[in-house]
Order: sequence, then C-alpha cells, then structure tokens
Amino acid sequence: MDFPLGESAALTTAILWTACSIFFASAGRRIGALSLNAWRILMAVCFLGTAHILLFGTIVPAANQEQYGWMALSGIIGLAIGDFGYFGCLVCMGPRRGVLLMSMHPIFTAILAWIWLHEYLSQWTVIGIAMVLTGVIIAILEQGHVHDEPITRERLMLGGFFGLVGSAGQGIGIVVAKYGMVEAASPGADSLDPLSATLIRMVAACIFVWLAVLVTKNLASVLKARKDIYAMKRTFAGALSGPFLGVWMSMIAVTYALAGVAATLMSLMPILIIPVVYVLYKEKTSMRGIMGAVIAFIGVAVLFLM
Repeated sequence: MDFPLGESAALTTAILWTACSIFFASAGRRIGALSLNAWRILMAVCFLGTAHILLFGTIVPAANQEQYGWMALSGIIGLAIGDFGYFGCLVCMGPRRGVLLMSMHPIFTAILAWIWLHEYLSQWTVIGIAMVLTGVIIAILEQGHVHDEPITRERLMLGGFFGLVGSAGQGIGIVVAKYGMVEAASPGADSLDPLSATLIRMVAACIFVWLAVLVTKNLASVLKARKDIYAMKRTFAGALSGPFLGVWMSMIAVTYALAGVAATLMSLMPILIIPVVYVLYKEKTSMRGIMGAVIAFIGVAVLFLM
C-alpha cells in the first residue's frame, strides 16, 4: 500500500520534533529559552541555506513577492513567537508536560484552515483527529512519573502561558504558510517548493529573533551562551533534527495534506516520547499511558486509511 505523502511527512516531522525536544529541553535549562531560540534558528538558517544551494544552485528561493510576504509572516508567527513559547514551556515544565500544552495546536490549525482555506474535514477525518488528540492527552496525563523535575505553581502558570502562546503561534503559522505556498502562487505556477518555503520562514524568524535580542538588550547573555559547549552541542543536534529537517518535512506535509490532519499527526510527540524517555531515563509508562498511545495510533491509522 502506498502511504500518502503529506501524512507520511507529518509523521516523520513528529519523530524529528520528538528528538529535538529532548535536545532543546536540556540545552534550554542551561542557557535559557531566548538564547536557545536565537542560536538554534541561526544554525537552522545555515543548514537550510546550504541545502538550498546544493539542490537548486542558489540561496534565493524562486517565489513571488506575495509568497515572500506570507512566508515571512508565517515564520515570525510560527517559528519566532510560537517556538519561543514552546521553548519557554519546555524550560518551565519539562519536555513531557510541555508537549501536552503544545498538543493543542492542531485545534487552532483545523479551525483556521476551515475558516480561511475552506478545508472541509470529513466525518472519518474528524474521528481520526479526535482519537489522536484524546490518546495524546491520556498518555500525557497518565500517573507514571517521567524525567521531569518537580515544578512550583509559579513555574506551572508561566509554562502554561508559554504553552498557549506556542500552540496558537504554531497553529496559525502552519495555516499562513499553506496559504503562502499554495494559494498565493502565481497563476499557472506550481506551489512554492517546501525547502524554499522553509528557508524564507526561517530567515524571517531569525531576523525577528535577533532583533528582539538587541532590543531587549540581551545580546551579551546570548553571545555568552555559546561558551557552554554542552548546551551548544545539544542546540546543534536539536537544530538539525527540528528547525532544519523537521520544519522542512512539515512544509511538505501541509502542501500535500489537509492542514488540520498534518498538524494532528505532527502533534504525536507526547506518544513518541514514551519509548524515548524509557530508553534514556528508564522511565516506565503506566497502562493508562499505553492505552493513550494505542488510541492515538488507531487514530493515525484512520487518518491514513480513510
């Protein structure tokens, strides 16, 4: 059986983002969310620029003016503001609690895609999305402890705020990106290539983040963070798996699949992280967590087969 390209890319994205969440959580605790965001996005631009030159022979994406505008806006909303919220959530709450709040972003994506892009979700698609999100929430709320440190009420509330900002930003950013790639294409022209779209988004986000560093007078602390070799190694690994390969795959996903479906499959990180924390930290998952994973994967099967 041939697997749908968009859905397959979305699932690959979830796997890559699961890996990067582990790297970024450990790096962020040492250098902070702002420094992490600044360095990982700069690294991602270098990766993407190199790949674009190797594949297309130029670093300048072949896009029209309107596409440049929409993709830049998507990058600022999703990759700068959205990811800053995500990293702040990871630092405050840890990788497992953090991805719980980030699992809300498919809701923002599906609603906005329905209103703006007129993407109709069939009954089975809605059932599949509901099963995936239900499984994710059950798995995250299971009683077994994971490799997350105890947190104070203040950190919990701050992490919740960051998580809401992150999930809304990523959800909106995905829909804006799809509009820029597909709807804003010149008459008779193909959709914007996913790699080109990712490069535009990342450059815009990089400029926004580093301007924010300058405006908030945090340049000295951000530059100092590069001396933490341990954190920089993990930031490098996270940037390679997440902002480079992961975001590239996510643009392929939203090009060839419904935005709500793609966002739902990309939200499987809480499920995929279960075996990761077991291997890395020997943390076991309760039957409730396993039940959540089973429900989520049945939902994935529904989305792939219906």
